[in-house]
Amino acid sequence: MTRKQARRRKQKKTSSIKMPSIRIGLILTPLAAIGAVVGTYYLSANVLDRPIRSIEVNGSFQRVTALQIEEAISDELGDGFVTADLGAIQRRIVALPWIDQATVARRWPSRLRVTVSEQVPAAIWGERGLLNVRGELFVSDARHIPAELPRLSGPEDRAAEVATRYLEVRERLIPVGLDLRRVHLDPRGAWEMTLNNGVEIRLGRRDIAERTELFLDIVADIITSRANDIDYVDMRYSNGFTIGWHSGSDTPAPQPQHGDSGLLALRGGR
Repeated sequence: MTRKQARRRKQKKTSSIKMPSIRIGLILTPLAAIGAVVGTYYLSANVLDRPIRSIEVNGSFQRVTALQIEEAISDELGDGFVTADLGAIQRRIVALPWIDQATVARRWPSRLRVTVSEQVPAAIWGERGLLNVRGELFVSDARHIPAELPRLSGPEDRAAEVATRYLEVRERLIPVGLDLRRVHLDPRGAWEMTLNNGVEIRLGRRDIAERTELFLDIVADIITSRANDIDYVDMRYSNGFTIGWHSGSDTPAPQPQHGDSGLLALRGGR
């Protein structure tokens, strides 16, 4: 009796475990749908992927021609209207000298539309380099150097820093009637600037941000009123600056106001 009960219990335990049933149709139906979509896509692509018949190039051209752009992308046009790699075409156009930005779009049935914008030179870098308005060196050996552009110079790896300082200082000088003609950073890290009226500003190597603020807040107004008399301004002091005059005469330094620890020394020529 005991053996029969044990056998029944074992049979009950075994019969309680059931394997899940999977309906093959639930798997095959989505796979068939995906296959139909993919097949339709490739079939449509083959039908629509006709050769590119024309290229429309738009933009204001001064340094680059539409023919140069077409020649640069000619190797990318053999894949057809649908399969042409627009990203690769765009990169080839941007790689051309003087091209800043480019967009490429398909125009049914077999035309590509290219829109480009040229670089805008904002300053000369070194002897023959050109920087754009973002401070990027886009031409290292320009054949034509616009004489009206300011000159920036310094270590090659600090071109963006020099350009940024130029743009920031210039933005605050323009409202008071001044402008920058030159910004130079020497290999030792010393900064010098020359204004459009010929006045030289010596900032040195230390506390550049503070000295620049002092120059913009106080010295710029002095230069505006006495530009023809001033030869240079030396900002390389911990609490003030000196002014060198063209006449070479000495001018006594004004007494600082109460509570003002700044030093303003007005000196003669170099």
